[in-house]
Amino acid sequence: MLLRGYGTAGPWGWLTLLLVACVAWASEITFELPDNAKQCFYEEIVQGTKCTLEFQVITGGHYDVDCQLEGPDGSVLYKEMKKQYDSFTFTAYRNGTYKFCFSNEFSTFTHKTVYFDFQVGEDPPLFPSENRATALTQMESACVSIHEALKSVIDYQTHFRLREAQGRSRAEDLNTRVAYWSIGEAIILLVVSIGQVFLLKSFFSDKRTTTTHVAS
Repeated sequence: MLLRGYGTAGPWGWLTLLLVACVAWASEITFELPDNAKQCFYEEIVQGTKCTLEFQVITGGHYDVDCQLEGPDGSVLYKEMKKQYDSFTFTAYRNGTYKFCFSNEFSTFTHKTVYFDFQVGEDPPLFPSENRATALTQMESACVSIHEALKSVIDYQTHFRLREAQGRSRAEDLNTRVAYWSIGEAIILLVVSIGQVFLLKSFFSDKRTTTTHVAS
């Protein structure tokens, strides 16, 4: 699988391209999407190939992003606005380059971290003779079942890691807000305490002034 990414993210775009180049053999990529930026990826797909695009916003803002998938002729196969996560399966209707883009152009100051998994085609059979006319042996059937179960385990682990990363980001954001709120409360209490001291001092100062005038 060969992914090519292009975007309008400035210097962040080159960093993303470097990341894509380093993991071009994999179908799962996590990248930074700055504010007011758009990042696109391209894939050569053969007609009749079944593909699945799954994405999720891990960190940033309201955890939402715009996503659009286009065919070789520019026709829009999938388009969603401000989605936190989604999955879309399609079959390539012709040979060519398919493009899918993630946009954060609606955000003015919040950058996002986006994960996506783009699967092209079906997994090769575990055994070369798996599609033969005769039935699989008991050992081969057990191996196939274990293989499918392990793939499910990998998928579950990936989703749990994404949820963990998202939960950690929200917890850190909440911790930062609580810290700022605590600092603000401390400053308000300090200002109120100092104000009360000066207010009490002004009361006693007025009393001493009145007593001095009466004595004189």
